[in-house]
Formats: sequence, C-alpha cells, structure tokens
Amino acid sequence: MAKITQKDINDAVWKACDTFRGSIDPSVYKDYVLTMLFLKYLSDVHDDKMEGYLKKYSGDVERAKRAMQHERFIVPEHSHFKFLYDSRNEANIGELINIALTDLEEANREKLYSEDGAGIFQNIDFNTSKLGEPKDKNTRLKNLLLDFNKEALDLRPSHLEGNDIIGGAYEYLIANFASDAGKKAGEFYTPSEVSTLLAKLTQSKPGSRICDPTCGSGSLLIKAGQEVGSDNFSLYGQEANGSTWALAVMNMFLHGFDNATIRWGDTIRNPKLKEGDTLMKFDTVVANPPFSLDKWGKVEDKDGEKATVSYDPESDLYNRFWRGVPPKSKGDWAFISHMIETLNEQGKAGVVVPHGVLFRGSSEGRIRQRTIEENLLEAVIGLPANLFFGTGIPAAIMVFNKARTNQQGTEQNRNVLFIDASKHYESAKNQNKLRESDIEHIVSTYRAFTEGKYSPGVVEDKYSYVATFEEIQENDFNLNIPRYVDTFEEEPEVDIVAVQQEIEKLEGELKTVQAEMDRYLKELMG
Repeated sequence: MAKITQKDINDAVWKACDTFRGSIDPSVYKDYVLTMLFLKYLSDVHDDKMEGYLKKYSGDVERAKRAMQHERFIVPEHSHFKFLYDSRNEANIGELINIALTDLEEANREKLYSEDGAGIFQNIDFNTSKLGEPKDKNTRLKNLLLDFNKEALDLRPSHLEGNDIIGGAYEYLIANFASDAGKKAGEFYTPSEVSTLLAKLTQSKPGSRICDPTCGSGSLLIKAGQEVGSDNFSLYGQEANGSTWALAVMNMFLHGFDNATIRWGDTIRNPKLKEGDTLMKFDTVVANPPFSLDKWGKVEDKDGEKATVSYDPESDLYNRFWRGVPPKSKGDWAFISHMIETLNEQGKAGVVVPHGVLFRGSSEGRIRQRTIEENLLEAVIGLPANLFFGTGIPAAIMVFNKARTNQQGTEQNRNVLFIDASKHYESAKNQNKLRESDIEHIVSTYRAFTEGKYSPGVVEDKYSYVATFEEIQENDFNLNIPRYVDTFEEEPEVDIVAVQQEIEKLEGELKTVQAEMDRYLKELMG
C-alpha cells in the first residue's frame, strides 16, 4: 500500500471541516476538528503498537495489553476512535465523545493535565448547542466521525510517509483556520514566515531552553526548536486563553515534543514558568504578544463598595517593571520587560511589536531609553504591512541580547542595527508574504552585523543602517526606522521647457473649446 503523504492528510482534514462550514464560525469549530485529529492520532498509534506487540508475543493478547501500559499514551477502550465511530448513530454521541475525552485525560494525567489540575479538554464540549439543535448536532458529529474514518486519515505511523506529517497537518489546519477566522486569528497564530524569521534571528544553540510567554497554538515555539539543528533543546510556553492553551499542548505531542512544558495563565499577572519563587531563565525567548493590549495590568476586584487590588504591576512580585510601568492601555513594553527579565546572562529575545513601541513617549519612552542605555537592544527590523491575520498594520521585530551587557570595554558593541524590510515581500490575495529570499536577506544582514562586519552608517542603501549609541541618544531614544534608514525616494527631475510647451498647447485647446461653446450659446439664444 502506498504511504500517505502530507498532501493527502492535509486535503482530508481540510475536507472534514466542511461538516461545520457556513453554520459555525471557524474560530469555534477549529477546536473540534483539531481535537478529533488528536484523538484519531492517539487511537491509530495505539493500534499500530498493539499490532506490533501481538506479533512479538505470538498473539498473546494479555501480554500485549500489559506491554501497552508502558506506551507514550494509554487509550481506554471507549476513548478509542473506533468505539466512537461504531457509536456514531447513538442519540447521545456528543456525550459519548465528552466521556471519551475525560477518560483519556484521566488515563494520561501526567501528560494531559496542567500542574494546576486543568485538563486539556475541559474547554471543549461536543454536546453543546453551539453545534446546533440536537438533530443537527448529531448529524454534524456523525459526519465528522465518518470523515476521520477515511483511509487518507489512517494515521498509523507505519502508514505515513514521514514522522512529522501529523504535526504538519495540524499546522496546516491552524494556518488555514487563521486565514478563515480573520480578526480572531492573531490570538492563536503567527504566520509561519514570521515565525521562521524570528527563529532564525534568535537561533538557539544545542542544549538551549526556549520560551514563548504568549505562545498561542505553539507554532512559533516549534519553529524556534526546529532551528536548533539537533534534538537537544527544551520548550516552554504560557498561554492565557484556555482553548488555545489546549491546542498548544496537543501541537507539542503531535510534533513529538513530549517533554515541552506549556502552562495556562496570564503571563503578566500570573507567570507560571518558575523555579521555586523566581522566574525561570531561558537562553531564547520569542514572542508575538497581543499588540498594544489594553487593561493588561492592574486588577481591582470589586465587592460592593470595597475594592481589593489582586494584581498591581507597581508592586510586581518578580520586580519585572523596575525600568518603569507601561501605560495601562498599552501592554507592549510589559511583555518586552517580562521577556528581558527571563533571559539568562547570554540570552537572546526576539519580539514582534507594533511600530508605536519604537517611538511613543512618556513611560514607554523612559523604559525604551533604559533598555538602550543598558545596551540590551541589538536590532530593529521593519516588516511589510499586512503580514498578520486580523490587522493590516505593519509591525517590527526587536532583538534584545543580554550577552551585550556583559562585554565591557568594546565600543562597537553599543551599536544597533536598523533594517527596513517593508518593501520586500510577495503580495498574495488577502495577505502579504515574506519570501525565502526576503528572510535570508534580513538574517544574513543581521548575522554579519553581530559578527562585527559593519561599521556605523549606511550598510545597504534604503535597507540597512548601523546607528551608534550617541546617534540614538541625539534622537532622544526614538527608534522610528526612517530616522536611521533613509527611505526617501527622489522625484524624477522635471523638464521645465516641455511642461511650458504642454501648458501652451492646452491653453490653445481651451481657447478653441471656449470659442465653440460661445458659438453654440449664440445659436441657442437664436
């Protein structure tokens, strides 16, 4: 039998979404399809392994079952896809799927529960009226089970062309949901080209601890891991939205990163990645936090007349905001401050930001000034507009490098690289895309800069510039890219003589037309 390819699986899972299309919003139904993909994968892997043990133990079912107890995942009988498929015509099929998921969680507590006791399926309900009236809901669920029972979705490892096909299908679905979900998509997905770029800019060495404090469905974190070039790294993430957190946990398993630590909670108000009472430190921190998040900080719990403050960034337990507290309507520098504070002495952070972060004043200006004075900022890279889901605004990437603050005495280490890559992209139907060559151009410029190959001034006309600390200081620590990279396009020179002749010609034509008009008017007046 021919092995199943990435394209077969992608097409089949995308087809399975037809069950919901048109009646339910993609930002809702994505969770159902992705959860079913996860369940089907665990069931198929279970069958593949069981078959192997039965062969090994000459058909001794008891021995095979005992061996299965030590596998990656335990799949209870009525949590198995086949049981649900066989029950597809039952009136309570939604309830049966819910029970299957709860029991699957229970059987794999170590893996499918967070340390706080939250199970990954607790935010999803297959028995909800969101899926329609009982009759419609049952039809939908039956169709979903029928779709996942197709041969193209036989996810047994022995039937697949490559190891990462399931992870690939999961990413493919998430990317397609993102383009369908429009505005809501930014909450769970960073376009893969941007993730690749961030991962290459902050490339981690083998042995690294890599973190994304606002990890969404986890694809940026996975990309950062894949850039290491070996399997020797560990992944850590935190995500505030419960459903998205569950997607990230499943995403890690489907890519084979079983030891990833993904926590659920608000990174600013309740950072979960800790060692003892202190924040965990990382070699690499990458993130695409929510742009200019409003009400990111102080929380006042009102009880009648009394208000108690349950979180206040001014008195942050971990002292992350010692450079200053960002304004309450714009959380950008809160996320950046968190990222910098969780870097180890050699750590590097790459973060996607809206351009306002580069030049806004007041408290943001003061925090920005301090990070530059500390010599943490390494590069500022302007990206094309319309790259992200749900917002057309152009964003930038800032790279911070803790190692720079530890290199005393060398002057050039205070320089900052500016790149304006905003004109370099391929325009697609709904969205612009970074091409491989665009990513390569940015990354090679950045690497040459970090290797000390550029002196201050223009590196590449209208593209890149190396600014000294003094220059940035003279600009009042404003990092707006056009202040450094001259993007001024000269107007073509005007040929005065030709223009004069054109004007005379037009004036002559105007006289003729006016004479015509006068003639018509006279005729009309009779």
